[in-house]
Amino acid sequence: MNTFKSFKDSLYSVNEINFDDIALQLFHFQAENNPVYHQYLHHLNCKTEQIQSVEEIPFLPISFFKSHIIKTDFWQPEVTFTSSGTTGMVTSKHEVFDLAFYLNLSEYIFTQFYGSPADYHFLALLPSYLERKGSSLIAMMDHLVRQSNSEHSGFYLHNHDELVKKLMSLKGNERKVILWGVSFALLDLAESYQLDLSDCIVIETGGMKGRRKEWIREELHKYLGNRFSLPVIHSEYGMTELMSQAYSKGNGYYRCPPWMKVLMRDINDPFTIIKGRAGGINVVDLANFHSCAFIETQDLGQIDQMGNFEVLGRLDNSDVRGCNLLVG
Repeated sequence: MNTFKSFKDSLYSVNEINFDDIALQLFHFQAENNPVYHQYLHHLNCKTEQIQSVEEIPFLPISFFKSHIIKTDFWQPEVTFTSSGTTGMVTSKHEVFDLAFYLNLSEYIFTQFYGSPADYHFLALLPSYLERKGSSLIAMMDHLVRQSNSEHSGFYLHNHDELVKKLMSLKGNERKVILWGVSFALLDLAESYQLDLSDCIVIETGGMKGRRKEWIREELHKYLGNRFSLPVIHSEYGMTELMSQAYSKGNGYYRCPPWMKVLMRDINDPFTIIKGRAGGINVVDLANFHSCAFIETQDLGQIDQMGNFEVLGRLDNSDVRGCNLLVG
């Protein structure tokens, strides 16, 4: 297996039994054909031919997406996704070979967790994403809104009054409502309105984006739940540099699609995979075959016995680690 088509064709048949074999094949393919990853591995003096398990694979620091174009082989992107950031901050860029593949994959993952988008009205409260170009989340949400084929689905910026009116008008509707929002926007809404959203699903994504002080996720969910009359708040875990998303249905732990796996690394030794304690989150996303499937993120987390993961916060100074290996 050494072509993009073969990796794409195998994606939906990935399971616990064949995951490692496919991941190792993809690693060896990208180690040879991804110039930045190849150079990174060379600087690490990594003997790629000796890598025989996923735990042995060196993961590429996610900060490299800010300073390099991370592509396997050579091709022209159909779209470039960019990360959010405060003014003056260098943002990540993820060049995407096939936008339709990303959108269909996102829909497939959503369906595995929640069912058909046509069963829902989507109300998206994502101001920080709507205010810029190149958001992978906006592309995904726009696709889900379209797939819902609902005249009530749509995006909201800061027009909370209009959003609340829509939420109230849809109470008792035959379709369930999903309110999907960035954390600070949901918090702003909750502080201004106490609502009965007991027949809705609220999905939060991301942090405060520099707009507000960060909250511990458990405290944020508790506050939102109290203000919205909900026993649980759902979450989506995705990022510009990945093709796939993980979801939490309210217990704080995220589940991945079959082709995505999270490992924990030692925070003091990024090349050591650990078990049974908190560490830095490494993500294997086999859908990232055009880019890099092995990403060392800047998130701190832990994994439960079922393989689901929890995000505990951000790692300090994580931008620095590894960057000096590839300058220019």
